Amino acid sequence: MRREPPADITILNGAEPQSLDPAIITGEADMRVVQGMFEGLTRVDPKTARPIPALAQSWDISPDGTTYTFHLRTNLVWSTGEPIRADDVVYSWIRTLDPATASEYAGQLYYLTNAETFNTGQLKDSSQVGVHALDPFTVRVELNHPTPFFLDICDMPLTYVVPRATIEKYGDHWLMARPLPSSGPYELVYWRLNDKVRFKKNPLYWDAANTKSEIIDILPVGSANVAINLYEHGEADIVWDAQLIPSELLDVLLKRPDFHTFNCLGTYFVRFNVTRKPFDDPRVRQALALAIDKKRIVEKITRGGEEVATHLVPDGIANYTSPDGLRYDPGEARKLLAEAGYPGGRGFPSFSYLFNASAGGGSKIHEKVAIELQQMWHDELGINMELHQVEWTAYLDALTSLNYDMARSSWVGDYDDANTFLGCFVTGDGNNRTGWSDPKYDSLIRQANAEPDIKKRAQLFQQAETILVRDQLPVIPLYFYVGINYFDTNRIRGIYPNILDEHPLQYIAKVK
Repeated sequence: MRREPPADITILNGAEPQSLDPAIITGEADMRVVQGMFEGLTRVDPKTARPIPALAQSWDISPDGTTYTFHLRTNLVWSTGEPIRADDVVYSWIRTLDPATASEYAGQLYYLTNAETFNTGQLKDSSQVGVHALDPFTVRVELNHPTPFFLDICDMPLTYVVPRATIEKYGDHWLMARPLPSSGPYELVYWRLNDKVRFKKNPLYWDAANTKSEIIDILPVGSANVAINLYEHGEADIVWDAQLIPSELLDVLLKRPDFHTFNCLGTYFVRFNVTRKPFDDPRVRQALALAIDKKRIVEKITRGGEEVATHLVPDGIANYTSPDGLRYDPGEARKLLAEAGYPGGRGFPSFSYLFNASAGGGSKIHEKVAIELQQMWHDELGINMELHQVEWTAYLDALTSLNYDMARSSWVGDYDDANTFLGCFVTGDGNNRTGWSDPKYDSLIRQANAEPDIKKRAQLFQQAETILVRDQLPVIPLYFYVGINYFDTNRIRGIYPNILDEHPLQYIAKVK
C-alpha cells in the first residue's frame, strides 16, 4: 500500500464541516475550508480584509452605484480543464437564490433586483433577477439601490462559482464527484469525516503561480488539549480557532511569541426562541439579560482580553457606533420578571439551554458559559435551567428548525459594515433563527441600506439596533471576540492579523 505524501501545511480548524457546498454553509469552520476550493468575482486581501480582484480582473460601477459590470479574466478554467465563463457566475448566483437550494445566506443577495421575490417563490423566472451574462467574459449586476459593501458580498462563499455540469449530473451528491471541478486555488483530494480534508494545488487556477503550498491538510479538532498537544509535537502547523486554547493555560500561552491576538469582528451571544413561552414576552428576555454579570464571564472564563458586549455590532466597525444595550442590574431584572408574572421566579417553567460540542470532546468554553448563566439565573431570579449539549450538526439543525428554548450563538462579520450583523435579524433571514419578527426593525434596516448618506445610514442602524438589544432583545450579547490563533512566524508565512479573521489558504506556506 502506497503511503500518501505528507502535507506542506497542517491546520487545526475546530468543528467538522457541515458541508462543502458554498451555497448552504453557514459555519466559520466550513467557510475556511470552502474558500480553498472555490472562488468568486472578488477575494479577500489577506492583510487588509478588503475585496480585491479574483475571477473578475476589473469592474465598472455606474454613477448612481446600482449597476456593476464585471470583466472576467480570459484564462479562467476549472481544475478539470473546462472554461469558466460568465454563464457559470450567473448559474451559481441563481442556484444560491433558488428556493430549492435552501440557502440560509440567500438574503445577502437581496440587493439584486428581483432576488428576494425569486428566492421567496413569488417570481419563477430567474432571468428577471439582476445578474446577467452579457458575453462570455462580462457579468452585469443590477442592484435595487447603492450598496457600499457589495464587492465584499462578491467574495463570500454564497457567490462562489460552482460547476453546473457536475451538479446537474450528480444532484445532491455532487461533492462526491472525483475529480471535483474547482474554481479556486486548491482541488479536493478527499474529505474523511472525523479525520481531515486534504487539498492539493490546482495547477490550472488563474493565480497558480502565487499559490504557495502544494498540499494542505485541514483537521477537525474540538478539544483544546488535543489541539495543543498536536501543535507542540509538530503534528500541526496552525491552529485557527480561539476555542482551541486550553483555558487553564491561557495566561501563560498568550505570552508566547507564537500565540497571536488581534481585534476582529465577532460577537458571542445568547439566542432566544421567541415562539416558545415564556420567551415570547420581551420582559422575560430583558430580565434574563439584566441578570447576567458579563464581566464575570470574561474575567473568569474566556480570559483572552474579550470586552463585555451590551450591543451586537462590535466596536470599531466602519462608519458606525452602536447604542448601549442593557447592563447588569439584577434588581431591575427581578422587577421585570415579576411584571411578567413570575415574582421570585415562581411559576417560571424549567427550560433548556442548547450549546454545541465539537469533534474530540466538546467545547469547554460553551459549557462553562452555560454553567455560569445557569448559576446566575438561579441565584438572581430563582429560575432553573437545564443544559443540553449536542454535536455541531444537530446544534445547527435545532437552531434552524427552532427546536430549542435558548441557545449559545456567535456571529463573525462577513464584511466591515454594521449590516453584516444587523441584517441577520430581519424577518425571514436564514440566519435569524429566533422566530422573531418586527416590522419596524425590518423597515429601518431596509431604509439604512437604501440611504446613501453615511451619517443618516448610521442613525437608522442605531434605531434598529436599539430595538434589537434594548427593547425586544431576541438575543443577549455577552462579549466581543478577540482573534487568537497560534503558529510560529519563524516557520509559517502568509498569515496576517485582520479584522475579519480571514486567512486565504493560497498565501500560506512554510518558511524555507
